[in-house]
Amino acid sequence: MNNIDFQARIFKALGHPLRLKILKKLVNGELCVCKLVDNTEFTQANLSQHLKILSNAGLIAKRKEGNYSHYRISDEKTLDLLRNCEDLATNYIKKLL
Repeated sequence: MNNIDFQARIFKALGHPLRLKILKKLVNGELCVCKLVDNTEFTQANLSQHLKILSNAGLIAKRKEGNYSHYRISDEKTLDLLRNCEDLATNYIKKLL
């Protein structure tokens, strides 16, 4: 896979509102899948599909502990990307108003 293809994979992963919500939940630190499912509209199966897409795009990392899987943001560059996207969206919305 070349660089452009992988960049497209990253943006595709970011292109779904549920995946952005998952990433926002992980901004404050690692969470168990059981905590990601709590208080959300995700089913466990649906959440697993979205986590796989985010993982395949290199945006999150997984750690197994017994029967539990824990996810976290993969690195600081991912956090920077999320902050920049949020700033871009906020500024654009302000211009529309």
